[in-house]
Amino acid sequence: MLRLTWVQPEDLVGHELRQAALDGREASAVAARWHAAGGPPAPLTAGASPRPVSRYLRLLACDLLDELAELPSALADDEPSDLAGIQALCPEWPLSPGAPAAWDGPVFEARLEAAWLGRAAGCLLGKPVEKLPLAAIRALARAAGNWPLSGWFTARGVPAELLAEHPWNRRSAPSSLAENIDGMPEDDDLNYPLLALLVLRRHGRRFTTGDVARVWLDELPAGRTFTAERIAYRNLLCGLEPPLTARHRNPFREWIGALIRADAHGWTNPGDPGAAAEQAYRDAALTHTAGGVYAAMFTAAVIAAAAGGERDVHACLRTGLTVVPPRSRLARAVRDAVGLAREHQDFDTVVDLLHEGHGATHHWVHAVPNTALLAAALTHADGDFAASICRAVSGGWDTDSVGATAGSVAGLLAGSPRALPERWTAPLKNRLATSVGDFDGTGFDTLARLTHLEASRP
Repeated sequence: MLRLTWVQPEDLVGHELRQAALDGREASAVAARWHAAGGPPAPLTAGASPRPVSRYLRLLACDLLDELAELPSALADDEPSDLAGIQALCPEWPLSPGAPAAWDGPVFEARLEAAWLGRAAGCLLGKPVEKLPLAAIRALARAAGNWPLSGWFTARGVPAELLAEHPWNRRSAPSSLAENIDGMPEDDDLNYPLLALLVLRRHGRRFTTGDVARVWLDELPAGRTFTAERIAYRNLLCGLEPPLTARHRNPFREWIGALIRADAHGWTNPGDPGAAAEQAYRDAALTHTAGGVYAAMFTAAVIAAAAGGERDVHACLRTGLTVVPPRSRLARAVRDAVGLAREHQDFDTVVDLLHEGHGATHHWVHAVPNTALLAAALTHADGDFAASICRAVSGGWDTDSVGATAGSVAGLLAGSPRALPERWTAPLKNRLATSVGDFDGTGFDTLARLTHLEASRP
């Protein structure tokens, strides 16, 4: 029996109730009706519960999702989802430098190649432990003599009973453990930067959210989408248009999906974090609102600062916060995470405190805890590449996505592929697997050239 993940109405209600608690909507009456009718909670890790519910419960789920969407949020004034509203709350929004800078071709292209390689390496490091709880990640790494995390995960030396208790990610283990890495396998964290390149190539940097949707429908297989992206894809096929695609029965609209699509917008706006954030907004608005959008804008601004030559990761993170409403949950979480990373020398302590603060209230794919972890990892690593990706992945939650973004930022700070340790880049074999367009098998040097081309367009 096929149970398509992330779209079953009966599985969405529990996620929407959790989201309502986070964004200040009073949903207790709706929750009581759902539970009284026998409605199931949201699946803990999988995207769908194993069995369908009755027709009555499914119809009730659809009705309740619509009711929940109508509830007013107590956070609406501090967390708008329109660009003008966001900018109005950001008094330090970065001004455009004017005409695009004339970046030195070889130097900037090398920086971009390091960013692509860093994104791939960080993603690949996190792939085998995606979805595993923090305790399992630590136990598996310790059993292999790899804690604090400093290298690829491996099954060598790990007791069979521990592997049975905490199995690797089923889809990723065959291609992401140290003993079997052979190039960069397909992953949505790499598919989306490729899609962004296609959007820029076809529509230019003034693309609209509708242009993003068209490219997705043309080039992105529906089966390669997850959470908010799959919901938005479904909404497009049902005839809805942005920004309604992000809002209609989409409890994942503040999860991490838009953040993982933001890198290319920073790469193609070097030294112009405001323009990068605006570009990321137009991409994110297809699928996300509020904190989900802010996470993408924050990431794009951080990356634009690093792509422009800023070598201080702490300055890059401060720049990222200038495009996020300062009283938003995401801004507070990032500021708190940076403070923890500065206060504690042991990164395990930082992670434990982050999980204590966010773990009970947020899903492991939510943008708020993952963006906080990203900021903490980059701060604690002080720009070092290996330390950045290892800290990001060792923090748990969405390991491959946070690892990928940390790798992108740290790769830019390193400045060139030669500055990255070979043990992280050699296994990638300058080869990326993907189902997007004609990119399958493309080298990271080629992707850097293509990205440079889009960054150079007016």
